[in-house]
Amino acid sequence: MMNKRKRVDDNLITRRDPKSPISELYRTIRTNIDFSMIDKQLNTLICTSAKPCDGKTTTLTNLAVTFAQQGKKTLFVDADLRKPTGHMTFQLENDYGLTNVLTKKSTLKEAVATTVIEKLDVLTSGPLPPNPSELLGSQAMKELMREMAESYDLVLFDSPPVGAVTDAQVLGNLCDGALLVVRSNSTEKSQLVKAKELLEQANINIIGTILNDKKKDNTTVYYYSDQKKAK
Repeated sequence: MMNKRKRVDDNLITRRDPKSPISELYRTIRTNIDFSMIDKQLNTLICTSAKPCDGKTTTLTNLAVTFAQQGKKTLFVDADLRKPTGHMTFQLENDYGLTNVLTKKSTLKEAVATTVIEKLDVLTSGPLPPNPSELLGSQAMKELMREMAESYDLVLFDSPPVGAVTDAQVLGNLCDGALLVVRSNSTEKSQLVKAKELLEQANINIIGTILNDKKKDNTTVYYYSDQKKAK
């Protein structure tokens, strides 16, 4: 049975409490991303982090909600084929997903799950493969991304940390832009610099960096787009 149950986690603060200061900050990030699209349309974005536990999935799922609330037909794709958590955030089963579509065992339409949030769909990771990087860089992935781009205004890919494996570099090279998430008082400057270098080496367009868990004014996320700060 495909992922067609309309469920969502109330821990997504942008849905549970859209008027909260944190939700407003996510909308600020969304606005900054929108400004990045003025000169060039960004249809596919990848979100990665310098290391594990920086909060990339939480960040991206909440951004997906805000874009859907804005009226964009949005698809959240869990492309972390090593330790996926997107299905847990959206409270979905993970029997079918991205890997099923890439191996031609399912169509995109069959594998995508709708949510109670209007205009927001989710594609879970599906069963974990033995060769994540190869699968993400395959011709099947390129064809699937073209299909996604035709069906959605915005496709958001959650990927493993760029400092751990090559998956983010492989997939990011196929996307229009990348978001890099770092955690305050956790991510070392050297880790951030290395993550930035790895993305740039793969010719990935880094449109911004998100500083997560910054304890200031009772808020937890802050956005800046000046990549010089990572040097």
